[in-house]
Amino acid sequence: MDTAFTKLGLSDALAFGVQEMGYVEPTPIQAQAIPVVLSGRDLIGSAQTGTGKTAAFALPIIQKLGTHGKLRCLILEPTRELALQVEEAFQKFSKFTDLRVTIVYGGVGYGKQLEDLRGGIDILAATPGRLLDHMEQGNVSLADVDILVLDEVDRMLDMGFLPDVKRIVQKTPNTRQTLFFTATVPPEIASLASWALKDPARVEIGRQRPVAETIAHAFYPVVASQKFELLQLLLEQTDFKSVIIFARTRMGSDRIADRLQRKGHTVGVLHSDRSQRERIEALEGFKSGKFEVLVATDIAARGLDIAGVSHVINYDVPENAEDYVHRIGRTGRAQASGDAFTLVTEEDVRDARSIERFTGMAIERKKIEGFPYIYSALFDEKAQAEVAAAAAKPVSRLHRGVRR
Repeated sequence: MDTAFTKLGLSDALAFGVQEMGYVEPTPIQAQAIPVVLSGRDLIGSAQTGTGKTAAFALPIIQKLGTHGKLRCLILEPTRELALQVEEAFQKFSKFTDLRVTIVYGGVGYGKQLEDLRGGIDILAATPGRLLDHMEQGNVSLADVDILVLDEVDRMLDMGFLPDVKRIVQKTPNTRQTLFFTATVPPEIASLASWALKDPARVEIGRQRPVAETIAHAFYPVVASQKFELLQLLLEQTDFKSVIIFARTRMGSDRIADRLQRKGHTVGVLHSDRSQRERIEALEGFKSGKFEVLVATDIAARGLDIAGVSHVINYDVPENAEDYVHRIGRTGRAQASGDAFTLVTEEDVRDARSIERFTGMAIERKKIEGFPYIYSALFDEKAQAEVAAAAAKPVSRLHRGVRR
């Protein structure tokens, strides 16, 4: 059988399994990375989310491992959600093999994880903290790991995991193959890469623009007291398939979700105060269409593999311009088009300007016809510039109402 995937070096059986899942043509990251991984060479890869990165390393790894044996592949992920998605992908891709895949992560009991580890596995997806716990308790050995995948390394840096990652890498054989995926390469990550990898090949896909060209995004100025009313009208007037609404805080997420439910929307909620079971239920419900809306904090902005999101709404402007790009990147993925709306109040003007500087583009301001706007300086370009300038000035302690 000669297919686009067998031409990359994948076996007929694996290519058949991939086609059964609906894959027809490899994505650019898959086309470039699969032959490198099969060759046994180390790899540094960079690609936007939604480009098929997981399959780019999972497919050749499954082929290289062949049949059930010892723990030979370890994939480190920064969050439970990402680890769960990678484990799910490996389970699907290895359907026609006898390879065993499992996952370990924090926030849940040890029972099932211990049972799986003792039962013998080939592929392990893990978060650093829980894996170190298992290693210290003698529940798992990395002595036979042939392939190590360090995924979303820039996110691991953000979360303070690099020391844990180094401790784990030191417990794997020097002869291993290492696959390293990161969106950016600041000095700390460059140092880790040079320490962990040997003569790596480099694959870089889709880094030309901070914001994907498939995303149409706009700012919607509004006074704070009218934000929810405007959100409700946007939802009513938008023909959306599924929408993620980002809030800045956990309490804010819960309040928005509660008000939307009272308006008749089906809503899932995702933030760090939710239990692991609640997070999985929210994600699975959103993916399946049970929930038309997912309300989330930035825990969902990076890396989550949620296909088919037609719209993203930033109820709160993120304080970090890079987070804006990650948030709106949940839509317009893998060549699909998407829309992103951001509600901007007077307090958000400086952050909105930062986003425009970071993305290198002026973002259109839009008003909805017929909405009873309360007048604000936001609707006057000159006044808006004055608001931004005022926001940039330090406020005296006296004016903040703090006694000297």
